[in-house]
Amino acid sequence: MSDTFDHFVVFAEMRTGSNFLEANLNAFDGISCLGEAFNPHFMGYPQSDPILGVDLEARNDDPMTLLRAVKGARDTMAGFRYFHDHDPRVFDTIVDDPKCAKIVLTRNPVESYISWKIAQETGQWKLTDMKAHKPGQATFDAEEFQAHLEALQAFQITLLNRLQRSGQTAFYVAYEDLQSVEVMNGLARYLGVDETLEGLDTKLKKQNPSPVSAKVRNYDEMLGQLAKLDRFDLTRTPNFEPRRGPAVPTYVVAAEAGLAYLPLRSGPQDQVMDWMAALDGVGRDALQTKLSQKDLRQWKRKHPGFRSFTVLRHPVARAHDAFCRHILTTGKGSYPQLRGTMIRRYKLPIPPEGPDASYDLAAHEEAFIAFLRFLKGNLTGQTAIRVDASWCTQAQALQGFGELALPDLIMREDDLAEDLATLARKVGYDTSPALGDAAPDQPFALADIYNERIEKLVSEAYQRDYVTFGFNDWR
Repeated sequence: MSDTFDHFVVFAEMRTGSNFLEANLNAFDGISCLGEAFNPHFMGYPQSDPILGVDLEARNDDPMTLLRAVKGARDTMAGFRYFHDHDPRVFDTIVDDPKCAKIVLTRNPVESYISWKIAQETGQWKLTDMKAHKPGQATFDAEEFQAHLEALQAFQITLLNRLQRSGQTAFYVAYEDLQSVEVMNGLARYLGVDETLEGLDTKLKKQNPSPVSAKVRNYDEMLGQLAKLDRFDLTRTPNFEPRRGPAVPTYVVAAEAGLAYLPLRSGPQDQVMDWMAALDGVGRDALQTKLSQKDLRQWKRKHPGFRSFTVLRHPVARAHDAFCRHILTTGKGSYPQLRGTMIRRYKLPIPPEGPDASYDLAAHEEAFIAFLRFLKGNLTGQTAIRVDASWCTQAQALQGFGELALPDLIMREDDLAEDLATLARKVGYDTSPALGDAAPDQPFALADIYNERIEKLVSEAYQRDYVTFGFNDWR
């Protein structure tokens, strides 16, 4: 137990991610979060049992009975979630007690309001897999939102002022921080729990990961009601992808030239690596790969003036490459376990043993479209399958590179021949080898199935890349 705190409270509101936060707090053996212990309509959770031996009737008669039970828990650091409309009789005691650790969870109030409205419409308050997702849209009500916002802001100001006056500090967590295992481990340390998680509890999924503009029927009216002040960052592209590391072992450095290639998976790696080898007149096996961070630092010191680069590929072509290389086929480089799960759970219409005589062009188009639908849910955290580096957004992969070093040059596949020739001159080469042709798509060419429907699905799944890099339609 902590010497500083003997219990904790999570100050939050509906649709702020408090269920997800609670699930991850309870993943620590030394922490026990007991739900909405002082919700006036139920105790802990709807239709739940008594908490620490205190039932609903006893709590309603004297809420301090339950609070004393929480404080007296000795096996774990116990706590609960408290919203602005929960039992006010315990608020003063909670907020004034320095032995009560304060965690404040916040979310953009427009997003929490829209999420609340959609949950009311669909009746779905939690999601564990995209298969069970119930789509819905909210209708923005200006007066209702104003009341919602004023209540939240008034409570937050009261809480802040009370903590300031008593000389206390809280651990603040934003909705976006909930995807960080490092933040969760830091929160445990704040509570005095000497334990760490290797990964997050992923049972609960984001229910409505689309931009606000896609979730509100009267979006334009809403913008007008908000006086066109984008105080809530409504036009941003949501990002629910897991963070990625710098992926140093995937880097490729030239045999002699001061060039380091940071590959974005499902891109033109083979073409680039063949070009790098040809630049120094060697085979591809002479290129250095699988470097450690120490190896990379040593290489940099030995190659002053080096240049690092990466290559962007259009999201449509990249998704098709990832699908054909890792999911559709069963040979080297395929992901058999993920493949089987996608077939069974997400009804991916591909032959179990790989493309056969019955798998024609129409079947390939249907299968690729199904894969794109899966990708949209996968990239927004709505599936139990990992976001693989082969199909993560290129923006997220570049952000991961940035933990160590961003590339000097970000090329695009369409301009690759010209840009590589320029790069060769930058590192002292008068001539540059020709860029070889890309390997043909297998088993069918993307150009033979591409259409507006595919473009739309890809742009929805990879909106972040389209916005970040300005991609047009693939054709």
